[in-house]
Amino acid sequence: MALFTPSVGKGIALSLTSLTLLGVMPIISNLRPSDVGALSFAFALSVWQVVFAAPVFRWELRRGTKGIFGIDLSKRERRRMILVALFSGALFGLSTYLYVLGVEKAGATDAAIAIQAYPLFAILWESLFLRRRKTPFELALTAVLIGALYYLGTGGTFLMSGLSPWFLVSLGVPLLWSIAHVIIKEELSNTPVTPAQVTFFRVTISTLFLLTVLAFAVPSGLAAGIDAVFKTMSAVMGLVYFLELIVWFYAVRHIDVSLASSVTTPWPALTMVLAVPLLGETVEAYQIVALVVVVACIYGLTLSGLRKATVKPAARAGRN
Repeated sequence: MALFTPSVGKGIALSLTSLTLLGVMPIISNLRPSDVGALSFAFALSVWQVVFAAPVFRWELRRGTKGIFGIDLSKRERRRMILVALFSGALFGLSTYLYVLGVEKAGATDAAIAIQAYPLFAILWESLFLRRRKTPFELALTAVLIGALYYLGTGGTFLMSGLSPWFLVSLGVPLLWSIAHVIIKEELSNTPVTPAQVTFFRVTISTLFLLTVLAFAVPSGLAAGIDAVFKTMSAVMGLVYFLELIVWFYAVRHIDVSLASSVTTPWPALTMVLAVPLLGETVEAYQIVALVVVVACIYGLTLSGLRKATVKPAARAGRN
């Protein structure tokens, strides 16, 4: 008997909810008090994520959904899962810091669009480790996508001298996300671990990771981090980020990461609209052009991937 029955409709609905949450997150991050540093804020919002995730985690256990605790694991499998949790949690902790830093330094709009480079890294991992060949059409779209991101990163000049290092920092977020999401997708698909459990473990480990970095890498880091926990925006960001995480994990439990990502693709447009009245940012023409090209390329890559996924089973059936 199957442990879980996926629903495409639920997956898409959850992805649309994730789109809204993703769109407001950069705004909330940049609305934090000016005296709260990026690392302290990343730690503080992670603490609040644990606060919000713990009751859901406990509620699920009390209602009888044991998930990963309901099966017997060998020592080898238990060790593997612990290492996977620690590794993915550290990746998410680092990505949270880069997210806050990138949004602050590059600006909410540029950082939001940069984070849409996610498919580029997914393509890279597929090519390197899964040996999946790309069609000329996919390669062309990838080249255009890279060009659009470069155009955005140089402030619409295409000059290397204009390339913002903070834009590159923002690119680190989808790089880390792409690795961690693939790992978590495998765990959700092949084990009975629930999205609530994944979320709780992920935010707990991320918080401990950032706490360690604060303690050893920043003078008076612990004091600054604890002070940031009591800022209102830390709690708001922690709640929204927690909701986005758990909604996302439920979405990718129903549908493939590629499809869920394609549904959430336009979220930087929401960030762009909100950044003008709430952050006082000015949206430039080159940012709009870059966003349109990036979204078009991502949709093109998604449709191409879905077409290949449909053609392969049909070809195998024809041979049989």
